[in-house]
Amino acid sequence: MVVSPAARAALRPRVRPHRRAPLEDPGGALVSEKTLTAPSAAVAPAPAAESAPPAPGAARSLSRTAGAASSRALPIVLAIFGILAIWYAVSYLLLSEDRRFLLPPPHQVFAETLGNPQIIGPMLVALGQTTSVALIGLALAVVIGMGWAILMSQWRIAERVLYPYAVILQTIPILALTPLIGIWMGYGIPARIVVCVIIAVFPMISNTLFGLQSAEASAHDLFTLNKASRWQRLTKLQLPAAIPSIFTGLRNAAGLAVIGAIVGDFFFQQGSQGIGGLLRTYTLRLNMESLFLAIIFTALFGVIVFSIFAALDRAVVGRLFGWKGR
Repeated sequence: MVVSPAARAALRPRVRPHRRAPLEDPGGALVSEKTLTAPSAAVAPAPAAESAPPAPGAARSLSRTAGAASSRALPIVLAIFGILAIWYAVSYLLLSEDRRFLLPPPHQVFAETLGNPQIIGPMLVALGQTTSVALIGLALAVVIGMGWAILMSQWRIAERVLYPYAVILQTIPILALTPLIGIWMGYGIPARIVVCVIIAVFPMISNTLFGLQSAEASAHDLFTLNKASRWQRLTKLQLPAAIPSIFTGLRNAAGLAVIGAIVGDFFFQQGSQGIGGLLRTYTLRLNMESLFLAIIFTALFGVIVFSIFAALDRAVVGRLFGWKGR
């Protein structure tokens, strides 16, 4: 059988022409043959990557932090404006012009005192003296209070004997004890420190004793089964359990130590003069502008000391125990 050339061509399979796939450079752009043969200077650089927007979680955390800060600062700002408004109202509405010197308006107090180095200088020196007395008294109150509490926690008889004296020391007004302190110890800096200790020691005693006695009974049983000594029970169980209470007592004692230092300065005038001594001097001289500035400095001093120890309380206890909101 003879097959014609036309039929033979029809029987052959059709072969598709080969197409070369486009090349791709490392940057992801398609490269043709013309591009490959073109000079390298003609190749346009790839566009720079745009910076990614901040993650929504980070933005929410920033807004939450800003909201928390504003919520804390807003009451303070409102309180300051409220105090200034009441001050102005009393000075201008309730007092006549001839009696306005008893409560001068705030702008007059600040104008006549803040720019006067003869007033600011002695006041800052006196504030430094009061700060040193308060810190020394606080340190002694912490040592005495913790030692007193540890002694009572180890022996029930000591608690029955010593705790009533701590309560009596707290209930007696300090103004009733200042004449005796002055007679026994003089009217200098040691008497001021003793006043600080008497005022600030009770929070350390009560809070430390509560913390030492708050350890769980099951933990005490475990130490008993392991035949732990009294010292091991104290250092490894009771004192760690008492850390939150100890820092609470320290925070309260710090504020009371400031009060004790100012009271001691007010009554005991020998030695370097503190801010309490300046309060008494300005009162006797009816120097009302300086008196009110000293009162403002005293209030700020107390707030700063309390805030520092409160922040220390949150930092230490929060890190050790993971507590929030202290």
